[in-house]
Amino acid sequence: MAVIQPSSFSFSHEFTYDVFLSFRGTDTRYSFTGNFYKALCDAGVHTFIDDRELHGGDEISPSLVKAIEESRIFILVFSINYASSSFCLDELVHILHCFKANGCLVLPIFYDVEPSNVRHQTGSYGEALARHKERFQNNKEKYNDNMKRLHKWKMALNQAANMSGYHFNPRNNGYEYEFIQEIVRFISNKINRVPLHVIDYPVGLQWKVLKVYSLLEVRSNDKVKVVGIYGPGGMGKTTLAKAVYNFIADQFECVCFLHNVRENSTKHGLEHLQNDLLSQTVGLDFKLRHSSEGISTIKQRLQRKKVLLILDDVDELKQLQALAGGLDWFSVDSRVIVTTRDKHLLASHGIEVTYEIHELNKKEAFEFLRWKTFKSKQVDSSYERVLKRAVNYASGLPLALEILGSNLFGKHIEEWNSLLDRYEKIPNKEIQKILKVSFDALEEDEQSVFLDIACCFKGYNLKEVEDILCAHYGQCMKYHIGVLVEKSLVKISRRGYVRLHHDLIEDVGKEIVRTESPKDPEKRSRLWFREDIFQALEKNSGTSQVEMIHLEFPLPETIEWKGDEFKKMENLKTLTIKNSSFVSKPQVHLPNSLRALEWPRYPSQHIPSDFCPKNLSICKLPNSGLTSFNLANSLNGMMFLCMKVLHLDNSKCLEEISDISSLKNLEEFSFQRKSQMHIFKQGSSMEDIQFSDPYKKRELDDDVFYDAVDVLAGDDHKTSHCNA
Repeated sequence: MAVIQPSSFSFSHEFTYDVFLSFRGTDTRYSFTGNFYKALCDAGVHTFIDDRELHGGDEISPSLVKAIEESRIFILVFSINYASSSFCLDELVHILHCFKANGCLVLPIFYDVEPSNVRHQTGSYGEALARHKERFQNNKEKYNDNMKRLHKWKMALNQAANMSGYHFNPRNNGYEYEFIQEIVRFISNKINRVPLHVIDYPVGLQWKVLKVYSLLEVRSNDKVKVVGIYGPGGMGKTTLAKAVYNFIADQFECVCFLHNVRENSTKHGLEHLQNDLLSQTVGLDFKLRHSSEGISTIKQRLQRKKVLLILDDVDELKQLQALAGGLDWFSVDSRVIVTTRDKHLLASHGIEVTYEIHELNKKEAFEFLRWKTFKSKQVDSSYERVLKRAVNYASGLPLALEILGSNLFGKHIEEWNSLLDRYEKIPNKEIQKILKVSFDALEEDEQSVFLDIACCFKGYNLKEVEDILCAHYGQCMKYHIGVLVEKSLVKISRRGYVRLHHDLIEDVGKEIVRTESPKDPEKRSRLWFREDIFQALEKNSGTSQVEMIHLEFPLPETIEWKGDEFKKMENLKTLTIKNSSFVSKPQVHLPNSLRALEWPRYPSQHIPSDFCPKNLSICKLPNSGLTSFNLANSLNGMMFLCMKVLHLDNSKCLEEISDISSLKNLEEFSFQRKSQMHIFKQGSSMEDIQFSDPYKKRELDDDVFYDAVDVLAGDDHKTSHCNA
């Protein structure tokens, strides 16, 4: 099979001719083909018919090649002497090349010849090819080239004869004019089908169309094929589906493109969509009263028809069940394409063949934005920097590039930068509206988890995110993270890190939280932006609305707090502060509502005596200023009963750790360090505790645990001195 190059590819082709007629003039020009040509013209079908026999010549002229490439439908009239013409055979080869490249309809008509003779080159076709071979053998100079040419002819004849078409025997099949009118009606229906508008600048679309085309296996007729296209909103799923539709629609008896299934099913009901499907395929209005009636009608009417059905933007299983419920609804050579944001929905309906659509790469994004904003590939070099900034902001999302291009068209560089400054603070509403559809479809718990990841945990290890959210909500959130992945909002990297599908989806989450209280960040549920956190803490204006704080400085930063900044945050459940150090060593007030605490370089020397977090599950205080970690001084040692993870690594001032055997739920205890310390222990079993490397829990029993700590602490038990 020939490799299809993007330059030869077209999915919204403007054709010069509706039909190209390929025929053997000496057989049918003044009989069948002449009558057929007149009938097509009378029906308004713009048809190309070659007069080559009038001007002679044995090779295809450039003008004929151009006519082939500008035709929408090819009709091959195979007659007794068709194969005796090398001209016809070369023409056939080029037609099939266009079929491979552009998906055009090829319709064979076997006029007074058996299809098997064409397919297997027997009878008059075998005799003609034998004469060609003999002629080629006599030409020693071009022998190799001619034998390759002969092979192409045989392959082309076989391929064309295997396509669906018409067979007419003048002696047995009745009136020729009736046969001609049947074909003319078929062709008229095809050319009356208007191609869908795809996109003005189809950058990066070619290979995606070809990939989906290969998944559809259009030339296979053994079973109905269903392909699901999934990905985030604004990624170009609908655009891709329309391009594929234009590419292959002429090869089907009935076609239907149902736009905006999600929106239209909500507004008008499934019966409306079913009626639309039947109207587009059968041409009748059935006035369906209930979706169950529609299911029976669709199956009855389309079961024997070769259908191309595209269901765009599906978001519920019942939509698939009502519109394409089973493979037995359509003829085996039918094809169904479903676009959705929800990968799990495809699996639930048994759709195994899927295509995940991806964002444009940098090169494609630059090209698209140049076309959109300057209507040209070439732009003033002074715009290159701001173009790069705009492309980075859009993150390869076609929707964002489209909107940016429209808004920036004809603007000066200063206006570009001004608009991008604004979008980086407050995202574009058009983009947000489309991307937020996926968020709105989530359950409440899933919405919360999405906001947590978007605001605080992008780039975290999946296991760490699962642990923190389990602690925060008091229940496992693994399922909810999985839903976010299936809904094309979150993705997990190969190395197990949590990502958003692209930066603009992250912006959706952050904007949702920002709008909880646009002017007063301390009244929002989550805080992650440095200035917002400092406003809440330095002004001591924190409120009970704040449930999660994630402060991570890009570079080490020294800050100064009083220590009582968290007092008013009575519902603060998760607190993360990273890459910070403090001028002084304040006694930090920690709210008892905490469930997950991660604070490298924790500044205080002691855990507050009034800190009694009954639900604290994760406590990570590496490199801290702690001199002791005493669990027994508060509520008789009852304050940390829920703790599962305790990390105190490399806290060089730490001299004492009280008995951790009272932490019955502790699963992971990390205490790597080089200096000395004392651990007070009462002899309870440690077999349920996981130790960080180099000491694993499976290697330690009660007595060995003591020895392991001694090894870490040094040869004696003298306390170290901290000069901090």
